[in-house]
Amino acid sequence: MAMSVGGDGSDEKPMSDINTTPLVDVMLVLLIIFLIAIPVVVQSVELNLPKVQFEPTTTKPENVNLSVMGQGDTCQVYWNMTPVTAENLLERAVTKLEEEVERQGGPTAPGLELPEVHIRGDVDTPYRCIGGTIYTMQSAGFAKVGFISEPPAGAVTSRQ
Repeated sequence: MAMSVGGDGSDEKPMSDINTTPLVDVMLVLLIIFLIAIPVVVQSVELNLPKVQFEPTTTKPENVNLSVMGQGDTCQVYWNMTPVTAENLLERAVTKLEEEVERQGGPTAPGLELPEVHIRGDVDTPYRCIGGTIYTMQSAGFAKVGFISEPPAGAVTSRQ
């Protein structure tokens, strides 16, 4: 390291430059210490997390498509394009499920495949409207209830 202490006396101006070399040395040492120490300190349980990916919905004619909208205190539920009340929704769901089970040969038929419920909910719909629709469909006997959503623009779908 070089150090300037003055000169021959002709230039009496004091030196005003800050020596940053020690600061840089300390920062590099701290960086190396933290790079080594952080993986030792951070511990987590090894888990096999699910891979999230978009899967296109396979639409079967026996599936039930519901649209739910809510504004204020009212909830509007549509069975395909027909508006239904909560009581009417339960009656239609029970009837639809019974008809489908009978069409496939009864409740003890081998390979019985129950229809699914696909719910499309408006973004501004209160959860009580969606939750009430799910509860009604599960009360009717539907085991599979899924949500239809729109993937983000430019999303790439992949299948493994």
